[in-house]
Parts: sequence; C-alpha cells; structure tokens
Amino acid sequence: MTPGLIDAHCHIGVFEDAGGEMGEDGNEASDPVTPHMRGLDAINPQDRCFADARRAGVTTVVTGPGSANPVGGQMAALRTDGRRVDDMVLRAPAAMKFAMGENPKRVYAGRKAAPFTRMGTAALIREALFQARAYGARKERAARHGGDPPDYNMKWESLLPVLAGAMPAHIHAHRADDIFTALRIAREFALNAVVVHGTDAASVADLLAAERVPVIAGPLLTERSKPELRNLSFALPAALYRAGVPAALCTDAPVVPPEYLPLCAGLAAKAGLPAEEALRAVTAAAADITRLDRRVGRLRPGLEADIVVWRGPLLSLETAPAAVFLLGRRAQ
Repeated sequence: MTPGLIDAHCHIGVFEDAGGEMGEDGNEASDPVTPHMRGLDAINPQDRCFADARRAGVTTVVTGPGSANPVGGQMAALRTDGRRVDDMVLRAPAAMKFAMGENPKRVYAGRKAAPFTRMGTAALIREALFQARAYGARKERAARHGGDPPDYNMKWESLLPVLAGAMPAHIHAHRADDIFTALRIAREFALNAVVVHGTDAASVADLLAAERVPVIAGPLLTERSKPELRNLSFALPAALYRAGVPAALCTDAPVVPPEYLPLCAGLAAKAGLPAEEALRAVTAAAADITRLDRRVGRLRPGLEADIVVWRGPLLSLETAPAAVFLLGRRAQ
C-alpha cells in the first residue's frame, strides 16, 4: 500500500489524447507573454488520460500550458477522478509556467516575431516581471497613501503571486545554460523556482544542490527528438539524488502516457536511484516540490486518503494496482 502517485508535470486534458487539433489547447501562441491564461479553462476531464492515469495508481497530476511561450500561464493540480474539472481541483493555480530554450524560439521565429533567440526569451520574461513589479508597487502605494491605483491589468495581476513567492515558478529548461538563465532571473526577482525537465541537470547537479533548486525530471521514457535531449538518460534521477538535489519524476503526458509513471520510477531505480527514493520521486518528493504536501503524497493522519493497493512490488513491470482510492473512496 502506498500513497497515490503524483505526476508532477504533464499536460493531460489540455493536449488531449487522440484529440487532434480540436484537443490542442495548451499554447495560446498569439502572444509570447500570457501569464493570465488559466490551464484550468482548457482542461477536458473526459480526456482518456485521466482514466489511464488513475488505473495505474496516479491519483494527482499537475497539468496546464505548454512551452511555446516564455510566460505560458497557470498550472493546475488535479485529482484524476471526476466529471467536472472544478470538482477535481486540489490547487489552481498551482504554479506559473515559464519556458526557456528552443521551444519559444521555434514557435515565434517562424512567425518573424520575438523571441528569435535565447536572449529574446529571457528579455521578454524579465520585462513581464518588471512590469508586474512596477504595477504592484503602484497598487500598494495607492492603497497606503491614497490616489488612483493603476488601471487593472490581468497579466500583471497574475504575476503578483509569483513575485510575492506565493506561487512557484515552474521553468521549462533542458540545457544547462538554460537552467542557469532561469535561475539568474529567479534570483533577480526572488522567485521560488522549480526546474522542469532538467535534461542536462546531471552535469551541474552540485551547483543546483548548492542553490537548493528542485528539479522535476522527465519525460525520460522518450526519444531524443531534438538536440536539447541529446543527454537524456534514466541515470538523471540518481545523479540528482547523489548530489542532494530534491527531485520528482514526470511523464510530460501526453509525451509519455501517464500510466507509465510507475514504469519510469522503476527504470530510474534500475539506473541507480535507490528504490525508496524512486517511490518518493512520485509521491512525497513530488508533493513537496509542487506544494501539495499538506494534502497528498504520504500515508499520514490528516492528509487526504489517496491510497493505492498494489498486487506486488511497485517498481516491478508486472505489478498493477489492485485498488485505487481517492479521498477514501474506491475509484478503481
């Protein structure tokens, strides 16, 4: 018996399985800066990936916008059982999605619009954070000393919790240089940063450990489909663990089907991650990193009764859940 598993980063319900263009709602690529986009508004709970995840023992997912935009919008933490997305929410918004590297360049360079380069991506993120900070300062000044507050701006309002540290910044970054650009910006604005993917993080794990920056690693069970993934390896979680970097695993579903999250944990253990840490990477550590630790991720009095009863060792390929409970109710 274990806690329900947590997929710490994915896009299920937003990029729907077998949905074609009709189900492609993860990137509002009309504007590279869209912090006001709420992933919750794009999620289709009828996406079969929710049921697939639940059958595999995955009871919680953090899902939302993709990585086309330097500032993509708001992630949501959901249970994997429900007919209406509002009834599935653990926390929304759960994080603000940012993206470094090739994806924003690829999307916007083809349109002859910024960003063309990594410099352009970083500049757009900085500009948005500067604008939001100035907007917040004007609001506070008006509240304290009187006078007219600034005109309401939904973009900058959405970034104020990120600047206050109340909402984590989940930053898509594969290459080591992109990881450190993300952390440079995070230091400038005192953001609570989480590196998402971190394909090259093994090569700089000691530096990440010194900065106490967590990594959501994955998707690992996939092809090296672009140059940023040339160092993709199931040895990444073990390298992060040895260096003392807090780490969780993710599927990035639908890139990797969500039902393969336990398999990813098993393959990480095969590549050197201690079995107990592999379990933590999809339960307690995932809950800690996604700030859901007061709700899920452990079997403990006072937490929600998301529980999986397994037919055998969790990390074995042959093992499947015998029963899945969400909030104490049998869901599978």
